[in-house]
Amino acid sequence: MSAESLTTSTIDVLESWRPAATSDEVLRHTLLAFVGSAPRGCLRENVPGHITASSLVMNEGRTHVLLTLHPRVGRWIQLGGHCEESDATIVDAALREAREESGIDELRIDPTLLSAHTHPITCSLGVPTRHLDLRFLVYARDDAQIAISSESDDLRWWPIDGLPENAERDTISELVRLALAR
Repeated sequence: MSAESLTTSTIDVLESWRPAATSDEVLRHTLLAFVGSAPRGCLRENVPGHITASSLVMNEGRTHVLLTLHPRVGRWIQLGGHCEESDATIVDAALREAREESGIDELRIDPTLLSAHTHPITCSLGVPTRHLDLRFLVYARDDAQIAISSESDDLRWWPIDGLPENAERDTISELVRLALAR
């Protein structure tokens, strides 16, 4: 477990990802170049930007998604966050974040990258940076009980065809579309 193992696993995940859209293929190459040039780019200490790991958490019936009302963003988004040096791999980071933010211990992650996105943000560093977010698909039992973490203003299951008004609708809808296509 180290920045090196996170970097190696991130490269492996990106090299095996086969996105359908040309724009995502360009992003894949850009992310590979970033990770190759920033040995500690998976950790938040890399101020210009850093890899983050998020998860679209769906129930096993694939009818609902678990979203967090993010206090800093102020919208309903997928679960996720920063990698930690204790994460052996990027998949481990995504699963840890999903467990921490959902309160659900029994989650199952698909280790194949679902999507990627990059966006500017002022995160816990307190200065403008860029998140290079790798997004995975995670499943929870249909009867899974959730628990709101200190990193969320609220946490709820939403029907995939009934997202809240203040959700990152384009993002969540695209992640759901990709998940259902698997």
